[in-house]
Amino acid sequence: MEGMIDAVLAFVRDNREWTFWISLVFAFGENLAFLSIAIPSTAILLGVGALVATGELSLLPIFAGASIGALIGSILSYFIGWRYGDAILSLWPFRNHPDLVEKGNAAFRRWGILAVMIGHFFGPLRAVVFVMAGIARMPPLSFMVVNFIGSLGWAYVTPLSGEVAGYAVGWIWSLFSGV
Repeated sequence: MEGMIDAVLAFVRDNREWTFWISLVFAFGENLAFLSIAIPSTAILLGVGALVATGELSLLPIFAGASIGALIGSILSYFIGWRYGDAILSLWPFRNHPDLVEKGNAAFRRWGILAVMIGHFFGPLRAVVFVMAGIARMPPLSFMVVNFIGSLGWAYVTPLSGEVAGYAVGWIWSLFSGV
């Protein structure tokens, strides 16, 4: 996984015009039920955020791409859950990770509709919460509203966290290097 992260970050650094699309694709993968477990999207979005701190990238295309990707991935996951219901739980990755399914169910019991928004910010929940919302037949409009807020919040906070960390590392480096 680390090699993939390094390769993607090197590609984005060398091909800034692809920042929007890379952010969109990896945010989509992070929010799509079946891909979110296998793709290190959060690490990549943190990394491109760190490149903002170096002045190599702008936050706007990262935010725009990640927002759209997160929306598409989570909406598709919701409709997969809506369409296939409980039958989807017998497929990978749900079949191999019943603990994730239980966490998704527990999140709905505890937080209700807010589980969708909160799910964007917690990796293990993100893998199942949107599908579980569909299975539970959460009203589409309610899902769309909280999902929109959660998608935009996640798409902003994740790369911004990388940017802040990048500034912190730069500051610490300057302290010790005397620059």
